[in-house]
Amino acid sequence: MKHRIIPIFIPHHGCPHQCVFCDQRAITGTARPPGGAEVAALIRERLAAPRREGAWEVAYYGGSFTCLPPERQRELLAPAAAALGRGDIAAIRVSTRPDAVDPATVARLAACGVATVELGAQSLDDRVLAAAARGHTAAATCAAVAALRAGGLKCGLQLMPGLPGEDWPSLIATTRKTLALAPDFVRIYPAVVLAGTELAALTAAGRYRPLALDAAVARAAYLKTACEQRAIPVIRVGLQASEELGGAVVAGPYHPAFGALVEAYLFRVMIGGLLERLGPTPDGVLLRHHPRDASAVRGLKNANLLAWRQNHRLGPCRLSADWPRRREVALIDHDMTYIVNNAMLFGT
Repeated sequence: MKHRIIPIFIPHHGCPHQCVFCDQRAITGTARPPGGAEVAALIRERLAAPRREGAWEVAYYGGSFTCLPPERQRELLAPAAAALGRGDIAAIRVSTRPDAVDPATVARLAACGVATVELGAQSLDDRVLAAAARGHTAAATCAAVAALRAGGLKCGLQLMPGLPGEDWPSLIATTRKTLALAPDFVRIYPAVVLAGTELAALTAAGRYRPLALDAAVARAAYLKTACEQRAIPVIRVGLQASEELGGAVVAGPYHPAFGALVEAYLFRVMIGGLLERLGPTPDGVLLRHHPRDASAVRGLKNANLLAWRQNHRLGPCRLSADWPRRREVALIDHDMTYIVNNAMLFGT
């Protein structure tokens, strides 16, 4: 069952490092961390809202939760643990740094009712981590995943394509290491340049060039597809759009519908590759797709349809939203039917 999130933001609270990309105030929309009483009030407020389908989950975002003093962690978790005990919520999750997780930390979180820990891995390339001033290595992420798994907690990884020093070989290596770790889920946030960060200074000095939007979409699509091919859910692609974040981005591949761009790119590659093999189809084709994939098949402002016509000499393209499986298309050319899906893409 999909959970509805009660978000608790602790911006940059407890984190011992200042990464080159980080501005938690812009990302979370707040600068002051809450106290235990405020957390309790936030939970009560959400629980009092009209009910919708799905159980509640309290999620602590921003900062590095397990870098806080243990008594502060317990203070913040206590209201959620009480709600969990009453049956008002179904789960608790926290986000933290990989080097702030050890067996004792895992045991403390589990005792407070935490079921899931998200690790801000960002990359599994030590050169990229050093360039981003993360203050930990890829080995720390591997150790944290092992500790969480041994303690019976679920583990998610947050990955950030486009950091300084990353190229395609680096991204592919990070992807393969991610697949080997087999986390319970992944989030993908392409690196963007926020005002006032070290990354902004590096960009202004010409020492860092953020990814163009299309390049970021391609990297995120590769990473997302590789994870999904190994049955690792990708629960978000792209930063959550907000007024604060939109005003803070000074460069880089920020788009409020970044995830939709990635989905459209995957269909463009799938169908474009098939059309390349088929050769010119001046009589046009019929594309049968799942109803929920209609926008992704077309692409933003029909970009996919235009690309196929221009690049593959495609005639009239008819669409039919009657295919039973998502992320799969049946292309009918005269009396021949060809099926393509995202399991056929890339290769890790």
